Amino acid sequence: MKDFIILLFISLFAISCKQNLKNDVSSKPIKIREANNYAKHDWQMDSIYNRLDIKDSPNNLNWKTAITPHDNYRFAGQLYYESLRGINAPNIILIGVAHRARNYDLRDKLIFGTFTEWESPYGGIKVSSLNDEIISRLPEDNFVVHDSMQVIEHSLEAIIPWLHKKNRKAEIVPILVPYINYTTIDSISQNLAKVVHTLCSEKNWEFGKDVAIVISNDAVHYGDLEWGDSTNMAPMGTDSVGTQKAVAMDLKIINDCLSGTVTNEKIKKFTEYTVQKEDYKEYKWVWCGRYSVPFGMSFANNLNILENQENLQGSFLEYQTSIDHPLIEVEDLGMEVTALSTNRHWVAYTSIIYQ
Repeated sequence: MKDFIILLFISLFAISCKQNLKNDVSSKPIKIREANNYAKHDWQMDSIYNRLDIKDSPNNLNWKTAITPHDNYRFAGQLYYESLRGINAPNIILIGVAHRARNYDLRDKLIFGTFTEWESPYGGIKVSSLNDEIISRLPEDNFVVHDSMQVIEHSLEAIIPWLHKKNRKAEIVPILVPYINYTTIDSISQNLAKVVHTLCSEKNWEFGKDVAIVISNDAVHYGDLEWGDSTNMAPMGTDSVGTQKAVAMDLKIINDCLSGTVTNEKIKKFTEYTVQKEDYKEYKWVWCGRYSVPFGMSFANNLNILENQENLQGSFLEYQTSIDHPLIEVEDLGMEVTALSTNRHWVAYTSIIYQ
């Protein structure tokens, strides 16, 4: 009888410990990153699709990586759709801009967060368990965890409604890239690729089918009016000829650096086009994605080499500016428009995918 009581006590204790461990794993407090500037309701996205005359339907594409805009849907809505329509993987690593990294003196390290989900028109999109798994395996000097930076940054928030509308079961890993030089881009992107490659192997995931990468970027910001403290945003002039020259410069960068076979030389050349040689924290040609694009491309290409023993191939889909096509109304949907769209103040966007 005594032996039976002891055995019963041990069994109950083991069950209790197992249950407590299960509760610890599953009861991580919900922490939501609230939406600020873009769609919060499904009817808003339905209206955007209708106004852009988008006839969406399921497809079997498995794009591995895409570059997409993050500007107001009034200006860039069509290119969001074009960039993301082939991203069907349920796990999406988002590589975003850190526009206000200077506020927190953030540089040369990736920026993660501790949010469990991001607000979306479709009930909130979950942050993948990959987020914590990557953090636990990436070298500590490669990243910081900084929720405040993720809260004030809009470059990923803008993309989420488009991804979540496509796939209500999608999960994300939000990563921001602040000021970072090419040498650091190269080393950290390799480290991140190795970590993700290992996780994919453990989970039996395929790049493109099970996990994809989306890079946030707006191309050149151009003009001589209402750019805050910036004074050299129209080096080619603001008449029609100057505008054409600026567009031609953007297209040259895309052709030279972002299209065709992805190589380290092209990625480095992109940074030479867009940031000052003497101070990598300063613009040379004003792309929002002057850090997110080269980092995202380097990470994606390194991952593809590990996964498939070959470099990614980039396909240029489309290019627009905020003044070269009819714009849709969004203010009546509750989305504020604060930027001009004239020859003296415009932004460009590109859609590029990698397979």
